[in-house]
Amino acid sequence: MRLYRWLMELLFPEKCVLCGAVLEKGQTDLCKNCRIEAPNYTNQKTKLQFLDSFAAVWYYEGNVRKSILRYKFYHARSFAPAYGRLLAMRILEQHPEGFDLLTWVPVSPLRRLTRGYDQVHLLARAVGRELGMTPVPLLKKVRHNPPQSGLPDPALRRANVLGVYRIRSGQPVAGKRILLLDDVLTTGATAGEAARILLTAGAKEVHCAAVAAARK
Repeated sequence: MRLYRWLMELLFPEKCVLCGAVLEKGQTDLCKNCRIEAPNYTNQKTKLQFLDSFAAVWYYEGNVRKSILRYKFYHARSFAPAYGRLLAMRILEQHPEGFDLLTWVPVSPLRRLTRGYDQVHLLARAVGRELGMTPVPLLKKVRHNPPQSGLPDPALRRANVLGVYRIRSGQPVAGKRILLLDDVLTTGATAGEAARILLTAGAKEVHCAAVAAARK
């Protein structure tokens, strides 16, 4: 077993989830440089429509942006556990009291088919392992809308996601304090629309957390 582990570490060494540098002994998820230089998200008082709070690990720029793009579009699914560990730590810092339910902003069936996976579901599973929670699929996406990234105007982004989510039948939402996960938050339109649907279904509170957020 030790020989197998040694061979795996030799052939497939653990790398920094942001810059791809081979990690030194004792390092986990991030190299020393990225731990120091990554743009940590500090705007913890951000208020977004329909959300009771918002948390993120980093700002969406530099190596953080490159890493998440690889995760979403270039099959870097192995990044999910690292993202999950780092995001869970941030969530626990802000909300040590915990939540009733953990869920995520889902992609459309067509996008999941073409991509091969739902990257936010993978993130939710990783965060859930760290928090001791099982993610619950509260939402479904009922319309395949154009990507938000192609719409620079906030008003267009809000219109683009209006009505694209529905509550899954039979899900226990009423009176619950919900943690909603996403990979990236830019204007907050997508997370806000998902939160609106959850609140309309009777959720008591909806708090959002993402791996990264736009600086503005």
